[in-house]
Amino acid sequence: MAGSSRKGTESYQDDSVSLNKFISDSGFCSRRDADLYIEQGRVSINGREAKKGNRVHAGAVVEVDGEPLRKKVKTIYMAFHKPVGVTSTTDTKDRTNMVSFINHPQRIFPVGRLDKESEGLIFLTNDGNIVNKILRAGNRHEKEYIVTVDKPVSTDFIRQMSEGVQISGELTLPCKVSQEGKSVFRITLVQGLNRQIRRMSETLGYRVVKLVRVRIMNVRLGKLPPGHWRYLTEEEIGAINGMIATSDKTEAAAPKRQKRPVAPAPKRQKEVSSVPAPHKATDPPKKEAAAGRTKKKTSYKDFRGKVSRKK
Repeated sequence: MAGSSRKGTESYQDDSVSLNKFISDSGFCSRRDADLYIEQGRVSINGREAKKGNRVHAGAVVEVDGEPLRKKVKTIYMAFHKPVGVTSTTDTKDRTNMVSFINHPQRIFPVGRLDKESEGLIFLTNDGNIVNKILRAGNRHEKEYIVTVDKPVSTDFIRQMSEGVQISGELTLPCKVSQEGKSVFRITLVQGLNRQIRRMSETLGYRVVKLVRVRIMNVRLGKLPPGHWRYLTEEEIGAINGMIATSDKTEAAAPKRQKRPVAPAPKRQKEVSSVPAPHKATDPPKKEAAAGRTKKKTSYKDFRGKVSRKK
């Protein structure tokens, strides 16, 4: 019996965490600021006023100013090299849908589209606000492609493509076009009409046989292999954040959260992020949040730079 009791004691693991760490991990504020909330009597655990040094066990309800703290969902921004045959949709009824192909543990969705028969760079995220800002037509963010057609391109073809082509009664906007090879050209668009490059080429008597998107805004495809993905770097996120700083969200953007009146409190902490190696989309990635680790390959900066606190 004694041996059994000793074995049970050794195998027991306390799954609790300190209260200030629990509050900090939720993204509400730093540990130091959490202590101030606790000292002010503004924190409760399961309905009882909390004290410094309290620990939080699994399933416990922690409230600040009477509002439960919700588990923070890590904001994800990734670059994916979509291969030919994968559809830019989250519809699981489509067996070729992108989300099932990537098999990421968190719910993500593509930013914009890329034709099923095309390949190349596409963003995926779980941040609805940033999607609307990037996609808003008036922002005219650049997207660059390398295109191969079924016959040699001419000087006249390059000129007409760059000046604009009539498709479905609409003249496309002027764009940058340059010849890269006998039947290959590079084109940079600032608008996103449906199958635009293919339709422009067809209007001029050419058929696209290969189309690869190599850049979106400041992010380049680089050597990322087809079917693989990576998280955006801090520098890439910062640059995108600057480009969309003056962009308004569309009506489809996520609704703003209601603010609650609270006494002045310390500022929230920033998240730390780093750059991961590319992942193969067909292999489930390891969960970044495991055990609160902050390894370089599994921590990524929140796109907004800091978590906005309710007031």
